[in-house]
Amino acid sequence: MIGIISDIHGNYPALLAVLNELDKLGVKTLVCLGDVAGYYSQINECCELLQNSHAQMLMGNHDWYLTSGEGCPRSDSANRCLDYQRTTITDANLQWLCRHKSEAMIQGISFVHGGWKDPLDEYMKPSPGYFKDIPGTLFSSGHTHIPMLWEEDGKRYCNPGAVGQPRDGDPRASFAIFHESRFSIHRVPYDFQRTQEAMKAAGFSAYFYENLAIGTRLGGMVG
Repeated sequence: MIGIISDIHGNYPALLAVLNELDKLGVKTLVCLGDVAGYYSQINECCELLQNSHAQMLMGNHDWYLTSGEGCPRSDSANRCLDYQRTTITDANLQWLCRHKSEAMIQGISFVHGGWKDPLDEYMKPSPGYFKDIPGTLFSSGHTHIPMLWEEDGKRYCNPGAVGQPRDGDPRASFAIFHESRFSIHRVPYDFQRTQEAMKAAGFSAYFYENLAIGTRLGGMVG
């Protein structure tokens, strides 16, 4: 049984709730598809919890922004959050993030953060024929923050959704499990108010965290 998580984005209470639920379900192998960094304030707590959980890690685009010093080309709000994390992340946790690769094959599943055309930053939505010329039968990626199960011609795909910033109108943290050749999506509630309080204490306005109560992007947009 494999637990699959993605897009934590510094949301420590959400990550803690998901890992507790995976433990209750008996999951022993944990794969994180990246984006530990970005959006919320508790980057060190998330890095350290994942290290203690012995998660097999991939790098996401926000992790790359943080470790490279580059900015997000799409969002000034995301860059403000990354700038804050650059002032708080420990050297040890930064070096840990730097070591992650953008692709992995684990127990026969091909994992990336974005998609197979751009492992870091493709907003991948499966379409007929997408996986036709890609070796393998099992695939999983994150990045969109929208959970999805999809199958075509014997090839199966799973997006576990987002732990730290769900965007499908459901504020519960999202994750996936692979067991007996099948993917499944799971949700777990968490105390998002703790994350909001941490963001407020870090000096951020409500715009940066009020979306957690309704499961959307910053600003309230679903999807």
